[in-house]
Amino acid sequence: MAKTTAENTFLRLKTVLDVLTEGVWAGEALNAGQVLGEATARVPFNEHEAELLSGGIPRGHKTLTSATAKLVKTGWLVKGRSGWTITEDGMRATVAFPDPVSFATALDAGAPVPAGTPVPTAPEGFTLKLATPGEPVAKEAAKKPAAKKAPAKKAAAAVGKAAKVLEEAVEPVVKAVRKTKTPDKAATAAEPAASEPFEGPDVETHPQPEAVAVAGDFNTILGAPENWAPQYDEAQMEFDFLDQLWKKSAELPAGYYTFKIALNRSWDENYGAFGTFDGPNHELHHAGGTVTIRYNHATRDITIN
Repeated sequence: MAKTTAENTFLRLKTVLDVLTEGVWAGEALNAGQVLGEATARVPFNEHEAELLSGGIPRGHKTLTSATAKLVKTGWLVKGRSGWTITEDGMRATVAFPDPVSFATALDAGAPVPAGTPVPTAPEGFTLKLATPGEPVAKEAAKKPAAKKAPAKKAAAAVGKAAKVLEEAVEPVVKAVRKTKTPDKAATAAEPAASEPFEGPDVETHPQPEAVAVAGDFNTILGAPENWAPQYDEAQMEFDFLDQLWKKSAELPAGYYTFKIALNRSWDENYGAFGTFDGPNHELHHAGGTVTIRYNHATRDITIN
């Protein structure tokens, strides 16, 4: 049975932490492209995930990139201009939640890492080996001294590519994912699908744009160079693949604001009040503090709280 996007994405999110941990062990500073490339090499795309979107990006790669926001939210990953950094809690999470089911459950619930969980240490003689196309993934205790790094060109070759991995290495993980606890009959009657994080159909059911921005008269407050400019990173929303919603949270002073939803970093496709294409501005009367804006691309609905 083929794994769903949800199953695969949780596996890749765990692999992101594993790869970053290995980078710490090896003293390697891995950029986001290398980490994502390695995660998709170790957990290859299924047929649905391998489909190329309009921007030439595999569907599974886009879903994974969006889903890494969950790692940031839990405090396990920090995204900076210079690259991605795993936190100590992120490293401890690989120990506290070693199997895919417990990891997915903890991540989805935002569960803290249990107190006293140690930071994992590298096996003796560990050397980081990133996947290259056509080669199996391997983490080895090298015969050479650990101080010698893997050739940089191997790391570069892994960026953005999904290499084939040994089925024998992946199969135990697949079996672990499928072994979820069976809820009792009463719970099943009340919540037939929500009680098991990996059950049910593929959650990615509606085509999504490459990017969604909240473009309005408060973008400079978020750090953008100018207002009403959907091309800037500071205006971009994050896609929650489980909720199928684009979200943006920000701290705003009390005041009256207006904005629109703009797709793919331009004004070519934008939605205003009532989900109207190129319609009137959304209005936000804000008392001050944190505000979260949610956009549903299937319905064009906007919710604010």
